[in-house]
Amino acid sequence: MDSNCEKILSIDELIKIIDASVLLDKGWLKGAISCVYASDLMSDILSYSKPGSLLLTGLINSQTVRTAEMVEIMAVCFVHGKLPHNETIELAQQNELPLLTTKYSVFEACGRLFAAGMRG
Repeated sequence: MDSNCEKILSIDELIKIIDASVLLDKGWLKGAISCVYASDLMSDILSYSKPGSLLLTGLINSQTVRTAEMVEIMAVCFVHGKLPHNETIELAQQNELPLLTTKYSVFEACGRLFAAGMRG
């Protein structure tokens, strides 16, 4: 993983690149993203992700939100068009964590973001 997150994308640019839909945002989704982390292993997210990152994952349970909060993830994007459980949405709302979804796989979403200059 590249420790220098140099490319910064606005939220709008990022959403356009991965054709994401916003599932939950009450004005929390603002600023820019300089790092992306993709994983389904919560232990890896805890160990390697950076605060302010976008998390790409296929896990739609509440542990994703709990983990994201612990490492100060800026937003979570679920891949394959997955929609989180109601419990996950409620917990994200309590933690003011924006949730997105994209139709792309982790591989495709990461590839698109990498092509746009994003790094891990």
